[in-house]
Amino acid sequence: MSFGLPGFVSCTPGGIVRLLDEYDVDPAGRRAVVAGRSAILGKPAGMLLLARDATVTYCHSRTADLPAAVREAGIVVAAVGRPRLIKGQDLKPGAVVIDAGYHPGNVGDVDFGSAVERASLITPVPGGVGPMTIATLLEQTVGTAARQLGA
Repeated sequence: MSFGLPGFVSCTPGGIVRLLDEYDVDPAGRRAVVAGRSAILGKPAGMLLLARDATVTYCHSRTADLPAAVREAGIVVAAVGRPRLIKGQDLKPGAVVIDAGYHPGNVGDVDFGSAVERASLITPVPGGVGPMTIATLLEQTVGTAARQLGA
C-alpha cells in the first residue's frame, strides 16, 4: 500500500489511513480533527490526512473548548491519552470516529456507548486500530525484506 510519501509511515497512523480506505472514507475536502499531538501518532496521523487533502485541525487535552472543535469534524481521530474524553454529544452527527486510545478496562479516548449513537463509523477498543497497527508493521517489514532480496 502506498501512502504517497517516501519512506515508512508510523504504523498506527498508517493503519488508520488503511481503515479509512477499506471503508471507502475519502478524507479529501473533509474537516478532520486529530485530538492528540504525539510525534508517533497524532502528528503523523494529521499529516497523512493532510496528504489525502483533508483539512486538519490538531487539538489536545488542553484545547479550549475541545467539544466545539470536535463538533466541526467529519473525521475524528482520538489519540489524546485520556479515557472517554470525547463524548457522543461532542460529535457531529454522521462523523467517522477513529479511537486510537487504550486504557485499563478496554476503554478508549472516546466514550463508545454515547458516540456509537451519533457516528456513522466508529472503531472499537480493543479490536479497531490495534490490529491495523500490527498489519501496517508487518506489511512494511515484509515489503522491505522483499526489496532487499530483489523480489
